[in-house]
Amino acid sequence: MKPGSIQLPVAHDCLSAKLIENAGFEALSVGGFAIAGVNWGLPDVGLLGLSDMTSVIEKIIKSIDIPVFADGDGGYGNARNVYMTVREYERIGVASMFIEDQKHPKRCGHMDGKELVGVEEMRSKIIAAKNAQTDPDFTICARTDAIAVEGFESSINRSLSYIEAGADIIFIEAPENLEQLIQIPKLVTQIPLLVNMLEGGKTPILSQKDLTQLGYKLIAYPVTTLFTALKATRDSLLSLKSDGVPSMQNMFTFPEYKNLVQLDKYI
Repeated sequence: MKPGSIQLPVAHDCLSAKLIENAGFEALSVGGFAIAGVNWGLPDVGLLGLSDMTSVIEKIIKSIDIPVFADGDGGYGNARNVYMTVREYERIGVASMFIEDQKHPKRCGHMDGKELVGVEEMRSKIIAAKNAQTDPDFTICARTDAIAVEGFESSINRSLSYIEAGADIIFIEAPENLEQLIQIPKLVTQIPLLVNMLEGGKTPILSQKDLTQLGYKLIAYPVTTLFTALKATRDSLLSLKSDGVPSMQNMFTFPEYKNLVQLDKYI
């Protein structure tokens, strides 16, 4: 992986993906949190299956030309299901897949009440994922939610075990303070690290510069685009309801929208 770090804003649909690409980002991510909320109006508590995810992710991938890092939850079952998940994610063009060690039904990584599968079960999923891989450029990002359940030391031990099983990237979810953010890159050095910057979550929000200096290579922003869009939409609707006319303050112009969807290319 090249020097520096890569920012991964999370897209929740094709239009947000296009905005991310047009803003100049090198890659983006797609997460179950946003897909469940935007497409089904549901919380991220393990209610979606493999086809629910791929049906949305495939559309996003087709709409842009930058790599997509996609959430695979716990692989939607056991090691056999993980094998199928990898094959499907490769088929639709995913660049890298996240797989986590939560028990099903899972929860958003910044929610309380999570439970974990055993280390050996997670290792078997990683091994199955690597066995399923046919594209040499496809990567498996192993995520552990152990900090909230078993403590910081366990998250490090699990990460090292997942590396032995073949993970290409490690993602330790929801560090609880700055000291943990500092220690993780010092203790897990073998492969690239991903860190999650969820505004309002359990982890302190640092700049890309600071996270890069600490040693993180991939920085995900799981709610930035979604929460920004929701607030702007809510505020516009409240203004419309109270004033009887729409406010243009937080709106795209019609020419901007035509440019985003590349209307000129089609007509």
